[in-house]
Amino acid sequence: MRTLGFVWGIGGVLLLLSFAIFRLAPIAFELGTMTLTQLQWLVLVFSVIYMGYAEGYKGFHRGFSPRVVQRANYLRDSHLKDYPQWWHVALAPAFCMGYIYATRRRQILSIGLTLVVMGFVVIARQLPQPWRGILDAGVVTGLSLGILSILYFLVNSLREPAFITVSPEVPERVRDQARAIDA
Repeated sequence: MRTLGFVWGIGGVLLLLSFAIFRLAPIAFELGTMTLTQLQWLVLVFSVIYMGYAEGYKGFHRGFSPRVVQRANYLRDSHLKDYPQWWHVALAPAFCMGYIYATRRRQILSIGLTLVVMGFVVIARQLPQPWRGILDAGVVTGLSLGILSILYFLVNSLREPAFITVSPEVPERVRDQARAIDA
């Protein structure tokens, strides 16, 4: 069950991100059939660079990706007896993203970030082309870098288990039980 939770957790998150790219990329690729003004080209370049940095590097690489992999590692490597719970494995992608079985702070941050992203999606859908395609090109860039970042942390954590130093942010009482078992 531990390995299944690990694989489903990482795989489910990667599938979710890939689905978003699959949905947004065609809208961004429509830009190839349009004649853009200089302003639109400038905004497109800005969107791709900014989202690559803000979403891809700062959001994914510095925060989300190492935590996803660390929480998947937690499912796989936990020293707790009778762990993981079946529902943690069934909902492993949500577990890895910090929606369930996380500290209150992590749950609030994860849910809050999701609501903000959903708000941006609603706004973006109202934009006409080419502006929506320009925005989506940046988002696709950020999500693609996010997938690469998860794979980077995954490969490196498999090579060197101590590679990721972020906390899995599980409830405190659980960490205390694991420490007691290790002692």
